[in-house]
Amino acid sequence: MSTSISSLGVGSGLDLSSLLTQLETAESAPLVAIQTRAKSYTTKLSAYAQIQSALNTLQTAANKLASPALFNTVKAVAADTDILSASTTEAAVAGSYSIDVTQLAQAQSLVSSGQASAKTAIGSGTVTIQFGTVSGGTLDPASGQYSGATFTADAKRTPTAITIDSKNNTLEGIRDAINKADAGVTASVVNDGSGTPYRLVVTSKATGEASSMQIAVDGDSALKGLLGYDPAGTQSLRQTSVAQDAKLTVNGIDVVSASNAVSEAIQGTTLSLAKTGTTSLKLITDTSVVNTAVTALVNAYNTLQNSASTLSAYDADTKTSAALTGDQTLRSVLSRVRQALTTPQAGGANDMKVLSEIGISLQKDGTLAVDSSKLTAALTNNMGGVAQLFSSGVASTAGYGKQLSALVTDLTSTNGSLTAATKGVNATLDDLSDQYNAMQDRVNETVERYRAQFTKLDVTVSSMNNTMAYLKQQFEAMSNSNG
Repeated sequence: MSTSISSLGVGSGLDLSSLLTQLETAESAPLVAIQTRAKSYTTKLSAYAQIQSALNTLQTAANKLASPALFNTVKAVAADTDILSASTTEAAVAGSYSIDVTQLAQAQSLVSSGQASAKTAIGSGTVTIQFGTVSGGTLDPASGQYSGATFTADAKRTPTAITIDSKNNTLEGIRDAINKADAGVTASVVNDGSGTPYRLVVTSKATGEASSMQIAVDGDSALKGLLGYDPAGTQSLRQTSVAQDAKLTVNGIDVVSASNAVSEAIQGTTLSLAKTGTTSLKLITDTSVVNTAVTALVNAYNTLQNSASTLSAYDADTKTSAALTGDQTLRSVLSRVRQALTTPQAGGANDMKVLSEIGISLQKDGTLAVDSSKLTAALTNNMGGVAQLFSSGVASTAGYGKQLSALVTDLTSTNGSLTAATKGVNATLDDLSDQYNAMQDRVNETVERYRAQFTKLDVTVSSMNNTMAYLKQQFEAMSNSNG
């Protein structure tokens, strides 16, 4: 008699499924232990990553202070910022200057005669715009016209030819064609409210005398009458703003600039002219950038220290250890960083040698504190000494900035202690993963063996139950027939 079992325990009526689950749980106990160990190592790996991040931040701050250029940063202070402002580069040097701005640079602007409509066709032809310098002759301020002047084209700038035809020969069309040509000018249409109110205005994008315009028209008379402009000849357009250079004196020396951003008058400094007038300009050592950099280093170190304290803490009440409690690698990292910050620099007889001389001191909790007043005084009175304390020059390896940066590189390099510890944890995690997979395979095999045995038992008991039921039926039938 063959019996088929669709679900474990159905044939025998025994709770074989629950029993199999219990056996599987018991067999899987080693897997739970491996998972627990893997979780602790994963937490440790994450903790090392936090320390690595804190070290990277510390190195970034140290690199800032390791650069000699930081201590030569100069800022510009203008007495009258309505006249000019100034910005500096690393090439700037401290100094004082008297500046007299007598003329601002400006762009040339030309305006056409009025038109009754901006949408009526005017004429066609080719309009060529080029730039150069107007010299000699006289300019009538009332009419905006030159007489007896000479125009010298700028050989470095290529003229731009613009085609005006039936598609764009209205005032608005000419405006759009000029703007689309990217000819170094901008064109607009203004309405002055008169009987013929629409005027085309053409303005050079660049300031300076060498950006005066000459507009040649090869086409019909209407287009020539609207746009033709030659400072040395016929001028259909009226000049409303003359192209001119900025003119100023710096400590009595004449300076001319095509732009109001004057970048060559003072080394490493760009003057931004706003109006004419006289003012003084001081280039002074910018202590604020060094102060900020020193503070950033202290904050970065404190972040490392605080992270290490949290990651190595032990809670006596709950008897719980943090991820790196008692970790030798972490203790070594902190010890080396602290040693680097507390070891005096060699320096000369009168040089600064320790951080406490600029107001930085080590606290009982392992963090650093800054005496702002002492730091400010050191930066104001002895910037050179502070520079030597952190960076002793490009070719030197001395200075806290350079030494800290080199230390972090050593700790986090391929053969560094933090890298080695991280590799060790990863190797352990890989090994635990292999153990887990092997154990899982053994558990699966054992459970499948149990399942096969239980299935066989289920079939056997089911068969016996069926046989018993059959025999009982037969006995009952025989008993009834004899009665």
